[in-house]
Amino acid sequence: MNERTMRALVVRGPHQAAVESVPYPEPGPGEVTIRVARCGICGTDYHIFEGDFLSPYPIIPGHEFSGVIDAVGPGVTGFAPGDRVTADPTLYCGHCEYCLTHRVNHCKNWAALGNTTAGAMAEFVKVPVRNVVKIPDDMSFAAAAFVEPVACVVHGMNRLQVQAGDQALLFGTGAMGLQLVQAIAHAGASELVVVDVAPEKLDLALRMGATRGVLAQEAPEVLRRDYPDGFDIVVDVTGIPSVIEQALSYVGRAGKYLQFGVAPRTAEIRLNPFEVYNKDWAILGSMAVNNTFLPAFHWVRTGRIQVEPLVTHTVRLEEVPALLAQPKPADMLKAQVVLM
Repeated sequence: MNERTMRALVVRGPHQAAVESVPYPEPGPGEVTIRVARCGICGTDYHIFEGDFLSPYPIIPGHEFSGVIDAVGPGVTGFAPGDRVTADPTLYCGHCEYCLTHRVNHCKNWAALGNTTAGAMAEFVKVPVRNVVKIPDDMSFAAAAFVEPVACVVHGMNRLQVQAGDQALLFGTGAMGLQLVQAIAHAGASELVVVDVAPEKLDLALRMGATRGVLAQEAPEVLRRDYPDGFDIVVDVTGIPSVIEQALSYVGRAGKYLQFGVAPRTAEIRLNPFEVYNKDWAILGSMAVNNTFLPAFHWVRTGRIQVEPLVTHTVRLEEVPALLAQPKPADMLKAQVVLM
């Protein structure tokens, strides 16, 4: 009997990616296999391709996805083939001290689809049923594939705790930055200044809730002149060390800094510890998803966070290796792989 196979993007090492024929992921107990309709390409996928993330090789990337259930494993109830779904890619044990204290993103046995185990840049992906969420008929697969990125934003917002009237500054208005712009605006910031190299991205940020856009090359002069006391909140969404150092210099007294952008694992920055002490700063990180998938689903379902305007490119699976090997196009916000 011939083994069932599927097409998948396999990254076998840094700068080594190709579409291959691999075994179909048969669902085990408590699992479902999803036929992938859309899979977003994340900055993390670029890091995996470059070899500066924590992923093992070989690996099938892809952790932002939606599709239709193709098969269910033993013991699965409440789901059936044909159901339209999305899924949280986080894999956690549920019984370590971090899981039991609401910190599943730091589970001692943490794993994630597309990061440490086979993901969704494939025709099919296998997922624990506890991670799966049905989507309504009026939610597009493109929007449903955005629930995971929005879940990262929800976790970042839970860490940041924006207060009504806060003055905020955000660096980087790509797809993730524009989701954060909407979230921070909804949370009650009185002013939200955004910085980017691309005027068209700044314009989109203004339409999504930012109050002012500043070109990156003009930022040092403009921000020092117009905001001499700094900001209550500063967020980096670029992950670029030189930008991070600059961003930290704009944190005001008793201000909060959120590192949201993913930097290379070996990146380093200079930081004056006296300033951290003297200015009473809170420096925060935000890693992935932490029981925030369902709140994100509701944000997307109700249109509170607009995501479909952020999909600027769609590609076939066979086009992904070339896309990853090139510098990210200036006009790209979010690219999604179309598989159905």
